[in-house]
Amino acid sequence: MMRASAEQTGQEGRVLLVSLGCDKNLVDAERMLGGLADRGWTFTDDPEEASVAVVNTCCFIDAAKEESIGQILELAQRRTSGQLRALVVTGCMAQRYREELLKEIPEVDAIVGTTAKAQLPEVLEELLRGEAETPDSREDADSKEETAVPAKTALQRFADRDLLEEEGRRLLSTGGHFAYLKIAEGCDKHCTYCAIPSIRGRYRSVPMEQLLAEARDLADQGVRELILVAQETTRYGLDLYGEKRLPALLRELCRIEGLVWIRVLYCYPEEIDDALITVIREEPKILHYLDIPIQHASDAILKKMGRRTNRAQLEALLDRLRREIPDICIRTTLIAGFPGETEEDHRELMEFVRSQRFDRLGVFAYSREEGTGAARMKPQVPKRTRERRRRELMLLQQEIAFEKEQAMCGRELRVMVEGRIVGEDVCTARTYRDAPDVDGTVFIETDADLMTGDMPLVRITGARDYDLTAVLCEEAEEHE
Repeated sequence: MMRASAEQTGQEGRVLLVSLGCDKNLVDAERMLGGLADRGWTFTDDPEEASVAVVNTCCFIDAAKEESIGQILELAQRRTSGQLRALVVTGCMAQRYREELLKEIPEVDAIVGTTAKAQLPEVLEELLRGEAETPDSREDADSKEETAVPAKTALQRFADRDLLEEEGRRLLSTGGHFAYLKIAEGCDKHCTYCAIPSIRGRYRSVPMEQLLAEARDLADQGVRELILVAQETTRYGLDLYGEKRLPALLRELCRIEGLVWIRVLYCYPEEIDDALITVIREEPKILHYLDIPIQHASDAILKKMGRRTNRAQLEALLDRLRREIPDICIRTTLIAGFPGETEEDHRELMEFVRSQRFDRLGVFAYSREEGTGAARMKPQVPKRTRERRRRELMLLQQEIAFEKEQAMCGRELRVMVEGRIVGEDVCTARTYRDAPDVDGTVFIETDADLMTGDMPLVRITGARDYDLTAVLCEEAEEHE
């Protein structure tokens, strides 16, 4: 979760922006912050002083919906008490449940859909103008409705827009040494468990020249690691250019001075081809790390999910990647308890995980999303069974992951410094095997004056579950 707040020059009060969900949502939030900054808002990080709040929501699975609703309700209390002058909801939940949110949480003053994030400054200004023009009497229900309705009605035009906007500048919330580059919006896959196509729309690639300009700007700001994200990165360019252009985009990004690491996430297995494997192998800036969501290994379940691969194809791809890029780190995600999944299907998935020994793996218990094909499937697996299967998969992966971390001992690796533990001679860092926020941490024992974004060479000395300990190679040599 990312929080930011802002104070606008010449206006009373501050704006608090809370962003929930995935890294793609984070990019949207950074753009909204940039748009606010361009209209004169300056930023602090003190939510207690906020008088205008924006919640950038996620609704991918039930847990994400609950987190979003909880955050909105928490801020709605402050709206009722008069501590907030306006409450705006943006993001996926705003897009999907616009009418429900306005009806069930009347404290919400405006909804901004996923394709209208550039309009947030205009939305806030309109809300504050409406407040100024209408007598403010929050304790009077009739007066409250009189104030809120015109703003909601006026803002409908923003939420209904369906375009991939010319993106404005971003205010980075990642510390400045790494940043996400969202290369496409929406999805055309229509997996039966997923509501993203109905929320985010069809797959729309961002033009390459626009992405390269953004990447150069990020590099000029000091970004050293660029992380490519989309609902699916591997189909990039197909809608714009009639062919997949991810390999070409990667080669152009590698030419940008200042970028040192380039990481690619969310590569659908059926779209990983010769050209992509070749560019990952040949370009030294591209990290040997791929996030490949496979979701299951049972052919019967993969078919019900609407996936485009079977187990044999998955195994062939994984074997090829490991053969052609021997040090590749593969991350994947699985769904436990999909409708119709039997104990035999579950055991097959367990055996698949045991044999493939993924470097990184996450498991979600199936979440029944209304409006999806899977929501109508029978039989639905009981929640307790879904959770049990998820736990069994994670316990198995835990054993594998801990063994793999132990095997890293003695290796020398270049790392990206993230920060320092206060009061200790320990810095935190990531290897090429560690994407931010989802993978492990390297704890470097040193009193050296390392800064965030530095990239020293370290020697791995030990493993602590999913994390590693290390020393600087130059310091290790001094003591040998």
